[in-house]
Amino acid sequence: MTASEQKNCLACGKLLKGRIDKKFCDDYCRNNYNNQQKAKSNYSSLVRNINNALLKNRKILESVLPDGEETAKANRDKLQSLGFQFKYHTHIYTTKTGKAYFYCYDYGYLPLDNDWFLIVRRKEE
Repeated sequence: MTASEQKNCLACGKLLKGRIDKKFCDDYCRNNYNNQQKAKSNYSSLVRNINNALLKNRKILESVLPDGEETAKANRDKLQSLGFQFKYHTHIYTTKTGKAYFYCYDYGYLPLDNDWFLIVRRKEE
Protein backbone atom coordinates (compact mmCIF):
# COMPACT_ATOMS: atom_id res chain seq x y z
CA MET A 1 0.00 0.00 0.00
CA THR A 2 1.14 3.49 -0.72
CA ALA A 3 0.78 6.32 1.76
CA SER A 4 -2.47 7.46 0.11
CA GLU A 5 -3.95 3.93 0.34
CA GLN A 6 -3.26 3.38 4.04
CA LYS A 7 -6.23 2.03 5.98
CA ASN A 8 -6.99 1.89 9.66
CA CYS A 9 -8.57 -0.91 11.69
CA LEU A 10 -12.34 -0.40 11.88
CA ALA A 11 -12.34 -1.33 15.58
CA CYS A 12 -9.30 0.31 17.15
CA GLY A 13 -8.06 2.69 14.45
CA LYS A 14 -4.50 1.30 14.25
CA LEU A 15 -2.72 1.44 10.91
CA LEU A 16 -3.22 -1.81 8.99
CA LYS A 17 -0.36 -3.70 7.39
CA GLY A 18 -0.64 -6.60 4.98
CA ARG A 19 -3.38 -7.41 2.50
CA ILE A 20 -4.99 -4.55 0.64
CA ASP A 21 -8.53 -5.63 1.61
CA LYS A 22 -7.75 -6.04 5.33
CA LYS A 23 -10.24 -4.32 7.66
CA PHE A 24 -9.08 -5.35 11.16
CA CYS A 25 -5.68 -5.73 12.79
CA ASP A 26 -6.55 -9.04 14.51
CA ASP A 27 -9.35 -11.44 15.45
CA TYR A 28 -10.03 -9.60 18.71
CA CYS A 29 -10.77 -6.36 16.86
CA ARG A 30 -12.90 -8.16 14.25
CA ASN A 31 -14.99 -9.90 16.92
CA ASN A 32 -15.29 -6.74 19.00
CA TYR A 33 -16.44 -4.69 16.00
CA ASN A 34 -19.02 -7.30 14.89
CA ASN A 35 -20.37 -7.72 18.44
CA GLN A 36 -20.84 -3.95 18.73
CA GLN A 37 -22.71 -3.86 15.41
CA LYS A 38 -25.03 -6.65 16.54
CA ALA A 39 -25.64 -4.99 19.91
CA LYS A 40 -26.82 -1.79 18.21
CA SER A 41 -29.68 -3.63 16.54
CA ASN A 42 -32.93 -4.24 18.46
CA TYR A 43 -33.72 -6.88 15.85
CA SER A 44 -30.97 -9.14 17.17
CA SER A 45 -32.44 -9.19 20.68
CA LEU A 46 -35.88 -10.01 19.24
CA VAL A 47 -34.47 -12.91 17.24
CA ARG A 48 -32.48 -14.12 20.25
CA ASN A 49 -35.58 -14.05 22.50
CA ILE A 50 -37.70 -15.94 19.97
CA ASN A 51 -34.99 -18.53 19.40
CA ASN A 52 -34.63 -19.00 23.16
CA ALA A 53 -38.40 -19.58 23.43
CA LEU A 54 -38.24 -22.12 20.58
CA LEU A 55 -35.34 -23.96 22.20
CA LYS A 56 -37.15 -24.01 25.54
CA ASN A 57 -40.29 -25.40 23.86
CA ARG A 58 -38.19 -28.10 22.19
CA LYS A 59 -36.55 -29.01 25.48
CA ILE A 60 -39.97 -29.30 27.18
CA LEU A 61 -41.32 -31.55 24.43
CA GLU A 62 -38.18 -33.67 24.66
CA SER A 63 -38.59 -34.02 28.44
CA VAL A 64 -42.23 -35.15 28.09
CA LEU A 65 -41.41 -37.82 25.51
CA PRO A 66 -39.65 -40.77 27.22
CA ASP A 67 -36.52 -42.23 25.63
CA GLY A 68 -37.33 -45.05 23.24
CA GLU A 69 -41.00 -44.06 22.96
CA GLU A 70 -42.40 -42.75 19.68
CA THR A 71 -45.29 -40.79 21.22
CA ALA A 72 -46.57 -39.49 24.53
CA LYS A 73 -49.58 -37.50 25.69
CA ALA A 74 -49.61 -34.38 27.83
CA ASN A 75 -52.28 -31.87 28.72
CA ARG A 76 -52.10 -28.10 28.27
CA ASP A 77 -51.73 -27.43 32.00
CA LYS A 78 -48.67 -29.67 32.30
CA LEU A 79 -46.96 -28.12 29.28
CA GLN A 80 -47.71 -24.57 30.40
CA SER A 81 -46.55 -25.31 33.95
CA LEU A 82 -43.20 -26.32 32.43
CA GLY A 83 -43.08 -22.97 30.60
CA PHE A 84 -44.23 -24.06 27.15
CA GLN A 85 -45.39 -21.18 24.92
CA PHE A 86 -47.81 -22.37 22.25
CA LYS A 87 -47.39 -19.28 20.09
CA TYR A 88 -43.82 -20.29 19.17
CA HIS A 89 -43.16 -23.12 16.72
CA THR A 90 -40.78 -23.57 13.80
CA HIS A 91 -43.15 -25.16 11.29
CA ILE A 92 -46.45 -26.97 10.78
CA TYR A 93 -46.76 -30.36 9.13
CA THR A 94 -50.21 -31.20 7.74
CA THR A 95 -50.98 -34.84 7.05
CA LYS A 96 -52.99 -36.09 4.08
CA THR A 97 -55.99 -36.41 6.41
CA GLY A 98 -55.70 -32.73 7.39
CA LYS A 99 -54.20 -33.11 10.89
CA ALA A 100 -51.76 -30.31 11.74
CA TYR A 101 -48.63 -31.12 13.76
CA PHE A 102 -46.85 -28.09 15.24
CA TYR A 103 -43.08 -28.53 15.47
CA CYS A 104 -40.28 -26.97 17.49
CA TYR A 105 -37.37 -28.15 15.39
CA ASP A 106 -37.55 -31.98 15.55
CA TYR A 107 -40.18 -32.34 18.30
CA GLY A 108 -43.83 -31.69 17.64
CA TYR A 109 -47.33 -31.92 19.03
CA LEU A 110 -50.76 -32.69 17.65
CA PRO A 111 -53.70 -31.00 19.40
CA LEU A 112 -56.24 -33.58 20.59
CA ASP A 113 -59.63 -33.20 22.31
CA ASN A 114 -60.04 -31.63 25.77
CA ASP A 115 -56.70 -29.75 25.78
CA TRP A 116 -54.58 -32.88 25.34
CA PHE A 117 -51.62 -33.11 22.98
CA LEU A 118 -49.85 -35.98 21.30
CA ILE A 119 -46.09 -35.38 21.52
CA VAL A 120 -43.96 -36.79 18.69
CA ARG A 121 -40.35 -36.82 17.52
CA ARG A 122 -39.58 -36.48 13.82
CA LYS A 123 -37.96 -39.62 12.51
CA GLU A 124 -34.49 -39.44 10.96
CA GLU A 125 -34.51 -39.85 7.21
